[in-house]
Amino acid sequence: MTIQQDKIEQNRRGRTLSGTTVNKQPGQKPRSRRIGLGEIFPAILGLIWLVFACYPIVYMLFTSLRPQADIYKDIAWSFPSHPTLDNYTTVLSNDFGTYFANTVFVTVLSVLIILAVSLLAAYAISQVRNRFTQSVFNLFLLGLAIPLQATIIPIYAIVSDLHLYDTLFALILPSIAFGIPLSILVLVTYIRDIPNELHESMMLDGAKHFRILCTLVLPLARPAIITVIIYETIQVWNSFLFPLVLTQSQEVQVLPLSLMNFQGQFTTNVPAIMAAVFLSATPIILLYIFGRRQLLGGLVAGFSK
Repeated sequence: MTIQQDKIEQNRRGRTLSGTTVNKQPGQKPRSRRIGLGEIFPAILGLIWLVFACYPIVYMLFTSLRPQADIYKDIAWSFPSHPTLDNYTTVLSNDFGTYFANTVFVTVLSVLIILAVSLLAAYAISQVRNRFTQSVFNLFLLGLAIPLQATIIPIYAIVSDLHLYDTLFALILPSIAFGIPLSILVLVTYIRDIPNELHESMMLDGAKHFRILCTLVLPLARPAIITVIIYETIQVWNSFLFPLVLTQSQEVQVLPLSLMNFQGQFTTNVPAIMAAVFLSATPIILLYIFGRRQLLGGLVAGFSK
């Protein structure tokens, strides 16, 4: 065996620690890595945050499993002493399916239109940089400074003039109007970070803007798009003021407004309300669980520069 082959064999048997090669001796045990205080302290803070974040969900679940008579007897954070599913049966028998379907229809249609308009506007603002597009961008940003409560009377008048009062479209149009500004801000900030060389190379190959948008911008801007989807879904799904003012009949009620059905004149069915809230919050919780990484990536990306 030559000297070079001998060195190669030694390198194969060695172990690399901190950039240096250490040969493992026969019978020698590997050293255990010590966990420092700098790793334990963040883990403890993470566990504390997890407890505070999960407590409302656990409280809703435990309360929804309690009978009405045990609501003031059991400890709030303990498991029910007499668990029952009667509250969920009560909720499901009070047109919960209709309210759920209305909420899904309003949310899906609103988010799709918000995403389509915001993506096209963000691409145009990012690629065509002149005074006109900058003025349009500033106009959209102005929408972030307008509070929703200050516009509810003009919105009611506009919806009534369009003969859309007490319809699901009366909830969709204002949700789109208030969802577009922030969505454009997130998408513009992310799309501007895409290197211009990629756009120029595709244009030199003869690609049009629609192809560039579909094959380049959409895959690279996926974290920002998922961020917009999750955020706007939460906003539209949990909207209460628009359904309260712009709808009246029970056939077009959505989930946040339907919770008032379990509130009587003298008593309130708290376990039934918790059951309805838990059922209505479950899709949002699942959406966040499966898209949390993309959500964080879309919120952080672009703002770090």
